[in-house]
Amino acid sequence: MLNYETISDNELAELLRSGDRGAFTEIYNRYKWLLHSHAFKWMQDREEAKDIVHELFATLWTKRESLSFPDNLSAYLYTAVRNRIFNVISHQKVASQYLNSLQAFIDEEQCATDHLVREKQMSLLIEKEIAALPVKMREVFELSRKEQLSHKEIATQLTLSEQTVRKHVQHALKILRVKLGLMVFLFLISHH
Repeated sequence: MLNYETISDNELAELLRSGDRGAFTEIYNRYKWLLHSHAFKWMQDREEAKDIVHELFATLWTKRESLSFPDNLSAYLYTAVRNRIFNVISHQKVASQYLNSLQAFIDEEQCATDHLVREKQMSLLIEKEIAALPVKMREVFELSRKEQLSHKEIATQLTLSEQTVRKHVQHALKILRVKLGLMVFLFLISHH
């Protein structure tokens, strides 16, 4: 039986390409923390860093047969994780520019009545998505956003740990970013 821990990176890459799950696990164990810490340096968000590394390894396995590795596996993995980081950052910039242009569009709106109708519809969409969040997540999110309570105050009020409160808020924002990004887009198209 192979002792994967003693095998070189290049041999592991070849075994991975042939569908060897043990080689994949060894690559994962060798590089996951280094890649995570590299991603975290850029993102400053542990959840985002974890997602990036997880997606990289998922792709590594599903596309193993078609992958073309350079002379060393670590160079390939670092380049791949850096590309993913840049993609996320550029998407965030695009989203930020999009929201800025949306704000400019609203600011320049000539008809006040139409402006109010749009604003009301958008508020209803946002409220609808918040209401659709899981119960505890919604409760935490509303206390954070509407009541402006700190994570510590929410934790005390709901008898939760601060870490759990922070996770609820992060997950709620992630869900709303995905849902409302699309809805804002559809909303604009339907009103052109």
